[in-house]
Amino acid sequence: MGKRGEALELAILGLLHDAPLHGYELRKRVNSLLGWGRAFSYGTLYPTLKAMVRHNYLAEDQPEVPTAQVPHRSGRRGKIAYKLTPEGKERFAELLAQTGPSVWDDEHFGVHFAFFGRADADTRMRILMGRRSRLQEKLDQFRSSLSRTRERLDTYTLELQRHGLESVEREVKWLDDLITAEQRSIDITADRARGTASRAGAGETPAPPTEYEGENGR
Repeated sequence: MGKRGEALELAILGLLHDAPLHGYELRKRVNSLLGWGRAFSYGTLYPTLKAMVRHNYLAEDQPEVPTAQVPHRSGRRGKIAYKLTPEGKERFAELLAQTGPSVWDDEHFGVHFAFFGRADADTRMRILMGRRSRLQEKLDQFRSSLSRTRERLDTYTLELQRHGLESVEREVKWLDDLITAEQRSIDITADRARGTASRAGAGETPAPPTEYEGENGR
């Protein structure tokens, strides 16, 4: 399965993690998750769903429609709902834990980021740092290309180049802010853990985790 297919697989598993969904509703949520620029058609979604059923990542739940309610020879069937199997939950955890270079690309990063709340702090930080590194390379290439070709570009092409440059710069700044916040959360959690261990070693009763620590100290 290619990068786009793996991104779709992760999106499906993540969206079905809490509750089953029918194909139509699942398609709407997948497209909303991935954004307008990467909308998936039924021709892409349903073959992926069928493949995931064959791999036992998903199970089909098709409600029975009483014969009396079905017009003669209409071929009407109840809507199929897809739900995660235990193997599907394991597959979701496996995909979510990936932090390699493919995850830093556009096809994967957005989907992984959408499910960051289910990932551990180390995984989040590795992906954010990798994505920033990838974009910094892209930014350097943009600047180098623009400096070499500026004199040969017409006004509109130059503006398009500048727009691309500014878009990457904004995302790098956004990632810098996320990385700073994530590191601060990690440091706070580590400090609290050391304090708890110190109190426990001294025979004191450990203090219960705060709400903030519980949310960020996975």
